[in-house]
Amino acid sequence: MRSLRAPALALTGLVAFLLLWEAIPYFGIVNPAFLPGPSALPSAFLREVKSGAWLSAIMGSLGHYFIGLFTGAGLGIALGVFTGMSKIAEETTAWVVRVLRPIPGLAWVPFAIIWFGVNPQAAVFIIAIGVFWIVFFAAQGAIRGVDRDLIEVADAFGFRSPLQRLSKILLPAALPGILIGVRTALGQAWMAVVAAEIFGVAGVGQRMMQASSLLATDIVVIYMLTMAALYGLLDTLFVAFQGWVLRWKA
Repeated sequence: MRSLRAPALALTGLVAFLLLWEAIPYFGIVNPAFLPGPSALPSAFLREVKSGAWLSAIMGSLGHYFIGLFTGAGLGIALGVFTGMSKIAEETTAWVVRVLRPIPGLAWVPFAIIWFGVNPQAAVFIIAIGVFWIVFFAAQGAIRGVDRDLIEVADAFGFRSPLQRLSKILLPAALPGILIGVRTALGQAWMAVVAAEIFGVAGVGQRMMQASSLLATDIVVIYMLTMAALYGLLDTLFVAFQGWVLRWKA
């Protein structure tokens, strides 16, 4: 019975939330045009699917998402590992990082439009920037956090070149921390998707803006829930991948 307690409580909380959500527009606390109840969503979802708009928006956003995620994460890992291994590189880039890190992704939108135009490349650029800093600091911190005793052991076994240290000692030891950063970046990339598409690039963000301009709030909620579901699926798959990669730790 104890094993069923947590799922039962979670289900109870979800049902209570849905009932409260349904009651707010039903009793006129909020105009249903501004906040549609859950009962209005299935029909709106079917209309969106039948029109082809849902699949088109999702496929467009997934394309931007994955390219931006892989680009930002790849660069973040590479530069994070490099500055983590080299004290000189870390000190040389310290002030550059301090200047650029606080700038939010949305602040780069004007440059994205100027450099790439209103097209998918601009969206990928915004998403990659949002992902880069998370993975960069995770990789740098993970490399810096590797036990110095392991490096001394590597020296004793003849692994003295930077490449040998990286492949034999540093990367295996830092991998758990790097993967945590990548997992965090999965969510950040989704948040960046909408911001990257609201200025006209085809995808979920553009479709949400179109629907909101027509007060089609049920469509907006459909895409919000769709993004939540997709993120949940991707996060679950990544956790499984993470467990497989780190199976040696079990």
